[in-house]
Amino acid sequence: MLDLMTAEFNLDSSSTAPSKEELLARVAGGDESAFGELYDQIAPRVLGLVKRVLIDHAQSEEVTQEIFLEIWQTAARYESQRGGASTWIMTMAHRRAIDRIRSSQAGRDRDTKVGIRDLAVPYDHVAETVEVRIEHERVEKAMSRLTELQRQAVSLSYFSGYSHREVADFLHIPLGTVKTRLRDGLIRLRDELGVTS
Repeated sequence: MLDLMTAEFNLDSSSTAPSKEELLARVAGGDESAFGELYDQIAPRVLGLVKRVLIDHAQSEEVTQEIFLEIWQTAARYESQRGGASTWIMTMAHRRAIDRIRSSQAGRDRDTKVGIRDLAVPYDHVAETVEVRIEHERVEKAMSRLTELQRQAVSLSYFSGYSHREVADFLHIPLGTVKTRLRDGLIRLRDELGVTS
């Protein structure tokens, strides 16, 4: 009887699921089944976190999909010595959810400004064209005062629409360097354009 119980225990311990860290390492190698298993293990927690931040269920599902796409694409960047896989994934999820809130708020603010402007005065195509041209010239002049490295980073990120990671890959420089150049470039642009925060 004891041998039977020992055999059952050994059977159960050999069928334990791989850790999230192991799955993430396999995902980094392109293992789709490991990705599916990782998804099954952590997707409910990710969706729960995102939904607590965003409230809206449809947006939460959309952001959760984006998070798992990012996990698939960036699994090789996970460093186990810096923390657990769950922490890495949940940090990514929180960051994505906050980014969505900021993006939505910026869009609402922009729509409100345009709506108020459009209601306040009748639309004048000539004035609008002149205003856009003057603003364009101001930005070009301010951009010309950046260093070449800052100009590259700002142009690729804000005018060409590349992510910070894509800019780093394109310029063959570390991600932190891209962020520093962008921060310094944007501070200088703000000063040149006389924008107050």
